[in-house]
Amino acid sequence: MSRPRGGDQGQVLSSLVAVAAVVAIVAGLLVLFGTRGHDSQADEKPAGASTPKSSAGKPSSGPSTVGASVPKPTEKPSATQTTEPIRPSAAPSKVPTTEPTEPPSTEPTEPPASTQPPQPSAPVTIPAEERPAIEVYNNTPRKGLADTVAGRARQAGWTVSGSPDNWHGKVAESTVYYPPGMLDAANQLARDLGIGRTKGALDNMKKDRLTVILTSDYAG
Repeated sequence: MSRPRGGDQGQVLSSLVAVAAVVAIVAGLLVLFGTRGHDSQADEKPAGASTPKSSAGKPSSGPSTVGASVPKPTEKPSATQTTEPIRPSAAPSKVPTTEPTEPPSTEPTEPPASTQPPQPSAPVTIPAEERPAIEVYNNTPRKGLADTVAGRARQAGWTVSGSPDNWHGKVAESTVYYPPGMLDAANQLARDLGIGRTKGALDNMKKDRLTVILTSDYAG
């Protein structure tokens, strides 16, 4: 038997390689179509995953545990996942029980009235050398009253002009009459003699001295 030539051997090897490649392709297709059904089931339900059961022992028709672990859009986020700030209530929690106080009055308040009577001003004391002369008259039935009061006036530092005499006419009460400019002297003479009234001089009285008329009200 004669051996094939070199060129024939190359053709034979090429044919074998082509046949092997076709066989490998066919085998791959068989394997691919043969395992497709198992692969689709594996995608729907992974191997070894357990289906949660209900309290009655029946398999649950709900989603698997893998799907349940993912929060649904309708579920409320937990307190730790809340991102919105807490808004205060529209109504205050506590209503003040006290009413606002009235503003202070701007009107000036009058000082409280003093319970003590006003103190009189200090009397004016006229030196003896500056005092005017005086005349003393009795308008009562009491004899010697004008002389007695004239003596008291001299002891107090007053100069008595003329002799004490009686006054004819009606006088309301014992009075020291004074001409213009001698009011202070008249007040001092009235204090010294215990007379409670002073009055401007009458037309028929002298205008350079004080005139004292004693009536029945005089207690001195």
